[in-house]
Amino acid sequence: MELLNDMVLFVEVCKAMSFRKAAENLDMPSSTLSRRISHLEEAIGLRLLHRTTRKVELTEAGLIYFERCKRIVGEAKLAHEQLGEMLSNPSGTLRISLPVDFGTIFLTSLLVEFAEHYPGINFEIDLTPRLVDLVTQNIDVAIRMGNPPNSNLIAHKLMQFRGNLFASPKYLEQHGIPEHPNDLVHHECLSFPNNTRWKLYRAEEKIEVKIGARFMLNNVGMTRKLSLLGQGIIFTPYEVVHDDLNDGLLKPVLPEWQGDVLPVYALTETRLLPAKVRAFIDFLRKRLPSLIHSF
Repeated sequence: MELLNDMVLFVEVCKAMSFRKAAENLDMPSSTLSRRISHLEEAIGLRLLHRTTRKVELTEAGLIYFERCKRIVGEAKLAHEQLGEMLSNPSGTLRISLPVDFGTIFLTSLLVEFAEHYPGINFEIDLTPRLVDLVTQNIDVAIRMGNPPNSNLIAHKLMQFRGNLFASPKYLEQHGIPEHPNDLVHHECLSFPNNTRWKLYRAEEKIEVKIGARFMLNNVGMTRKLSLLGQGIIFTPYEVVHDDLNDGLLKPVLPEWQGDVLPVYALTETRLLPAKVRAFIDFLRKRLPSLIHSF
């Protein structure tokens, strides 16, 4: 980087053919500029400029070096300007990884709204519950629910949910209504295979219940469908089932008890984000909570 910076200084001196004028253009002392050029000549091992009290002239080596440096410096400035445009003007293809259910339920309408705001952005969307390798799979940002993994990824918190218990009238009629979290051990509880202990909170009270069920699966949509068919109690954010509650297809169970906070994060490989990624994360931070709370 120091060599490239010195090339820039050398090109400016050659254009002005004067250390004083070049120093003024660069807004630096002439003595500093002269010293940097001298260091450049020492590093190369050749004199590039003939200096006199009245003028500056290029040596044969200096002329060759100037022609080369002029192109290099020009390309570097162009690259810098193009990256600056990427930073200030969101455009290009945005590659996103989303959980299937969260993406389908909450993000579809927001993606359309975001696309309307930024017509220069195209989208490639990978719907998967697993955490993809952002680098090898060329993913710009992954949206995930739950605490982020211990990794080198950068986590940008977007919002948080809390889980609640729900069941269909059919299920509650056949199996009874739980009156306390401990009663859940006698019920069919629809859950993920790695979530067989439900933590429930009421004010300062906390209870952890080991649940069991005939159906254990890793898809919220199918879990919801099973609960609608009377197959068990579902533990999910209210926002996932608000339509079912309004239609009377599901009813709250132990409504005074809530689950752990479930955060939602945008994960990126670096903090140095192009405009398209930064704009998307900022948009979700602003719009996602208001969308969720409108349910």
